[in-house]
Amino acid sequence: MIKYETDHGSIRVDEDVFANLVGDAATGCFGVRGMAMRSVTDGLVHLLKKESMRKGVYVTYHEDSSVTVDLHIVMSEGVNIPETCRNIIDEVRYKVKTATGVRLKAVNVFVDSAIGD
Repeated sequence: MIKYETDHGSIRVDEDVFANLVGDAATGCFGVRGMAMRSVTDGLVHLLKKESMRKGVYVTYHEDSSVTVDLHIVMSEGVNIPETCRNIIDEVRYKVKTATGVRLKAVNVFVDSAIGD
């Protein structure tokens, strides 16, 4: 649970809600096919459905009330990976700040796979 204080009181955001917000922001970017999760049993990368996208988001809480987010994604083939990753980072930072006010220490994007159309 993410908890932070404001001038008006304290706010708590459930981790699943936060992860869904982050996953939605990332998958809304051009070139992103979806969130990814590596299978423990076979080691293969699986494209997650919309309702399971939070499984590709890993949240780390810090003592200074900031958060680090790791995103595992699947991209479309042929997109500019560095530019797409910058867009994802910017979009996630913007959506998290406007929706929750949580300070993000870092947004790390891991491209686990690329698939064609």
